[in-house]
Amino acid sequence: MHRARLYAPPQLSLRLGAVWRRNFLVWRKLAVPSILGNLADPLIMLFGLGYGLGAVMGEISGSSYFAFLAAGFSATATMYAATFESLFSAFSRMHVQKTWEAIVNAPMTLDDVLAGEWLWATSKALAAGLCMIAVIAAFGYARFPLALAAIPVLVLVGLAFAALGLAINALASGYDYFSYYLTLVLTPMMMLSGVFFPVERLPTEVQWVAAVLPLHHAVQLLRPLLAGEWPAAAAAHGLVLLGYAAAGFYLATVLTRRRLLA
Repeated sequence: MHRARLYAPPQLSLRLGAVWRRNFLVWRKLAVPSILGNLADPLIMLFGLGYGLGAVMGEISGSSYFAFLAAGFSATATMYAATFESLFSAFSRMHVQKTWEAIVNAPMTLDDVLAGEWLWATSKALAAGLCMIAVIAAFGYARFPLALAAIPVLVLVGLAFAALGLAINALASGYDYFSYYLTLVLTPMMMLSGVFFPVERLPTEVQWVAAVLPLHHAVQLLRPLLAGEWPAAAAAHGLVLLGYAAAGFYLATVLTRRRLLA
């Protein structure tokens, strides 16, 4: 592929909606186990740590430990739903099932296929995040109507992590490759982003690292919104997530073109 074409911005059309719809129709047959699979781990950890460890820790930052964890797990559930869809499912369609190859033989470009996958992974992430918030609200830990402002935040989180996942997907040689990303990137990010404890209590150097992590900005937005408060520096946090989404999708586009078209 010509170098200029390789690094050109994504060329998109409304045909990407057909890719989204194709994935939705396939997912619809397995919707219930898919949703339960995305929610099982975060809900078990939320209730186990929230009520178990919360009985020992008491309040954190003026709220119960359960409420503190709830926002963090809403962000992580969204992150992992976007990640798993853009890694394992997208890799299956790209490499194993050759679905992408079949689609681009129709009047469809690779950029449209990738964008459709991006939006589909974001949709699944949004569904996972909304389910978490619904459970949290049922237990009285979400304050409405301001908690509804968490919905666009979930979309931004989904866009950011789905884009990053598709970039990793373009580099993967097999499913085992994803273990590096999950273990060496996402797990430490979850530990440093204020999910389990306030970032302000960490050493200054660690706080600097946390400040560049997308999950940190997601938590900083979701936690006050679910508590019925407007986040401090909300625009800055949102712009960071939007920047990760845009840069991540551009990187995913370039890497995918290099892998499949070069």
